Amino acid sequence: MGVEDLIAYQKAFESDMEILEITKSFPKEEQFSLTDQVRRSSRSVCANMSEAYRKRKYEKHFVSKLTDCDAENGETQTWSKFSLACEYISETDYSLKLEKSREVGRLLNYMINNPGRFGCN
Repeated sequence: MGVEDLIAYQKAFESDMEILEITKSFPKEEQFSLTDQVRRSSRSVCANMSEAYRKRKYEKHFVSKLTDCDAENGETQTWSKFSLACEYISETDYSLKLEKSREVGRLLNYMINNPGRFGCN
């Protein structure tokens, strides 16, 4: 089993790809601020999960990287809220993204609270 087999990873990756598509329509003046920030934070969820999975032999490292994932997931929620406030995304898109992000958060918290189920010693 690899990191790509984890439901949390799959959902985070799917969400990131949706954010990539949505942000393509953001104004050019946001390219190096809001667009860049929301893309970076959403991608960091999967990237940190990959690192965590590879460090699962060491429970504290595994949990630490997963808490980084959770933090990046929260940051993505904040940037999404800014996107809504600036009227770059619809209320519907925001609500869908927020619910997916919360689901990823629940999955991450399960992993954090149950590291032994993911190969930690």
